[in-house]
Amino acid sequence: MALPNQQTVDYPSFKLVIVGDGGTGKTTFVKRHMTGEFEKKYEPTIGVEVHPLDFFTNCGKIRFYCWDTAGQEKFGGLRDGYYIHGQCAIIMFDVTARLTYKNVPTWHKDLCRVCENIPIVLCGNKVDVKNRQVKAKMVTFHRKKNLQYYEISAKSNYNFEKPFIYLARKLSGNPDLQFVESPALAPPEVPIDLAACQRYEAEIAAAAEQPLPDDDDDIFD
Repeated sequence: MALPNQQTVDYPSFKLVIVGDGGTGKTTFVKRHMTGEFEKKYEPTIGVEVHPLDFFTNCGKIRFYCWDTAGQEKFGGLRDGYYIHGQCAIIMFDVTARLTYKNVPTWHKDLCRVCENIPIVLCGNKVDVKNRQVKAKMVTFHRKKNLQYYEISAKSNYNFEKPFIYLARKLSGNPDLQFVESPALAPPEVPIDLAACQRYEAEIAAAAEQPLPDDDDDIFD
């Protein structure tokens, strides 16, 4: 779903809506992909920027039209025009700000009210920052709602491609789909502590083996 003044393409393309609290890094994440920043279009009536991100797969080229709220979420709730015809979604929170994770269920509900049964990825952003507030074991919402979860760092490009390849596999129905070429990304703005990220990944794996808590609020006390 391109905007009316945006060029369409003759290969598979999908409308990807990106939601989450303001300041969680949604825009930074999308702008890492150079072509999306170069070709973005702004639609003031919806308050949205649409960035076309192209990826090369073993099944051919695909495009995600990434709908980014451009800060409109500050005004309380997004308009249905933002969600409508959405084919996949990313919900983003900031691992250094607990409130942004507590608000994930609200974003999920808002999204699912308009877009039923679409593939959704939950992303915990800013894992490059040292003072992490949302520990890996605290993140349980994706398990309750059967979403995919990835920890990412937009500024260091860490795990940038993982949400896209997961969504591409779901949308194509092909679990063997791979990216055959790295996307053109802006250079990292910050270094990433790979050892720390590996610890987080291990914590996520260990947490997945544990029974779900009755209530997410328990883990923040």
